[in-house]
Amino acid sequence: MASRCWPRPPPLLRGPARVTRRPGPAPADAHHRNRQGILWMVLAMTAFMGNDALVKAVGARVPAAQLIVVRGVVAITLILLVARHLGVLGQVRSLWHRGVLVRAGCEGVATFMYLAALFHLPLANVTAINLSSPLLVALLARLVLGEAVHLGRWLAIGLGFAGVLLVVQPQPGQFNMHAWLAVLATLLYSARDLLTRGLPPALPSILVTLATAGTVWGMACVVLAVQGPVAMAWRDVGLLALASVFLSTGYFAVIAATRHAELSVVAPFRYVGLLWALLLGWVFWGDVPNLLAQAGMLCLVVAGLAMVWQQRRR
Repeated sequence: MASRCWPRPPPLLRGPARVTRRPGPAPADAHHRNRQGILWMVLAMTAFMGNDALVKAVGARVPAAQLIVVRGVVAITLILLVARHLGVLGQVRSLWHRGVLVRAGCEGVATFMYLAALFHLPLANVTAINLSSPLLVALLARLVLGEAVHLGRWLAIGLGFAGVLLVVQPQPGQFNMHAWLAVLATLLYSARDLLTRGLPPALPSILVTLATAGTVWGMACVVLAVQGPVAMAWRDVGLLALASVFLSTGYFAVIAATRHAELSVVAPFRYVGLLWALLLGWVFWGDVPNLLAQAGMLCLVVAGLAMVWQQRRR
């Protein structure tokens, strides 16, 4: 009986093939991986902002834990279907790898810390703290992974962070216990990115995505069991189903970016998320940025272009 033949999936979806280690990657190969990583990170931030916009629309009517549970059911279902199509569900036992479990734990705990901060602080303050992650990631990549973070990269990262502060204009007097929760969440997100680089090369990225979504969903189930659910309109269920598509895409794309490129290169492109936030706020909620915010947007664009230019020169 002839077996059904499926098209062979792209390498990033299957997870990198196991190859013989060489003394070091060729400069051209590293350059290509960094460019791919930049594109994956831009896609991740775009997808996350699509998720955030939909969640914002539903969040006024549905508690956070219930929102995460409903969204997670659809997201996990989609991820399982993709993993089954790719033929990698047989490797699901490999998710018991210590690095995968610790990474998923960091993601889950950071998510709830971030939400706790978001519910008690202005969005501007939480955003400013969270977008300090490129600085932390670059520092950890230098100290732990030994990545060469050149002066040009530090300048681009610093310019991007300055742009973030100009855009969100946080109020220093509101830095309290909940702000420290946001700081801890940012540290955990940075550790998550660092752990991603240490995962086994043969482990498919889609399974790492599954572990991430499953952990966050499981934690939300525990919180929802304590709080109790509320009735939901079918329209909100539909919006959360769409949000789950964006969320799953963002999870996978950020994993692909941090596995296949230098962290200090892709980290600054997290700032793309803030540009999307400004655009969505202007289109849907009529939020017009002031002159300081416009200057910050310019800093973000220049920082991103500077990083791309440095990659093209190498």
